[in-house]
Amino acid sequence: MSRHYRVKNCFSYDDYEVCLRSGEIDAVYIALPNNLHQNYCVRAAAAGIHVLCEKPLAVTVEECQHIIQACAENGVKLMTAYRLHFERGNLEAIEIVRSGKIGDPRIFNSVFTMQVSKGNIRTETAFGGGTLYDIGVYCINAARYIFADEPVEGLCLSAAGEDPRFRKVEEMAGAILRFPKERLASFVSSFGASNTADFEVVGTKGRLRVCQAFDYSMPVILELMVNGRTQRKMYPLRDQFAPELIYFSDCILHDREPEPSGIEGLRDVYIIRSLYQSANSRSPVKREQIQRKRHPSLKQQIYRPRTVKPKLVHVSAPTD
Repeated sequence: MSRHYRVKNCFSYDDYEVCLRSGEIDAVYIALPNNLHQNYCVRAAAAGIHVLCEKPLAVTVEECQHIIQACAENGVKLMTAYRLHFERGNLEAIEIVRSGKIGDPRIFNSVFTMQVSKGNIRTETAFGGGTLYDIGVYCINAARYIFADEPVEGLCLSAAGEDPRFRKVEEMAGAILRFPKERLASFVSSFGASNTADFEVVGTKGRLRVCQAFDYSMPVILELMVNGRTQRKMYPLRDQFAPELIYFSDCILHDREPEPSGIEGLRDVYIIRSLYQSANSRSPVKREQIQRKRHPSLKQQIYRPRTVKPKLVHVSAPTD
């Protein structure tokens, strides 16, 4: 693989400390199983290396806080890899809601589902698996950036059935989040249903639907319905990973604090943990808001054309 892409410096996981202290790198992108995020992020920060970490930032609130603290103490940048904070379809949906075209946004609803094969790390609790961590986090984050606010209460139910794939984690989870101004967001995430990745916002004057909102292998489609008229716009396939890498690099070069930050990742994990608590107790859970000062905006949109799918060696595609 390194020969194919002419990568000069290559390291194994056993060489991670050597890599961090080699002087050859300025930043790392942590895309490991969720349970390893804290370890590899903190070690990078201790070596003075900037950290871009996949969501969820970690498995627990305490782990997230440890990562954030380590990066702050060592003066390195920390960004949670929310690719949709740079994707035009989602950013235009935010702008439409903020513009008032659909009136006061009252309801957010989303479904994000896929079929996950037996043995996939998403189904292993030891690796931080579960639908809320893996795909429910997209729905939670979308509700937060659409409402530009933080939920104050959550209720969650989970289901697994008799499918042997889901002996350790839930097959699906359904949640309702109460936001300030008496707004409600609901979503269902599932590892055992046909591919769907949509969300809808219903306002007092109209509604907005985003199809394939969370997908990077399908065009994003935005439908705006106001006064009986529907406007439809399609966003062709594009590279959704290069923009976050470009943005993070720019933050390092120009000493800017990234958005989405580590705190943004912490907020979602805080909500996920609350929802699992609700599912276990079968009762709503109220939480204090973790306030945010910055929200994604259309200014963050970065376009890069679709790339040719790389050849995979000894790995499986992420949705298998």
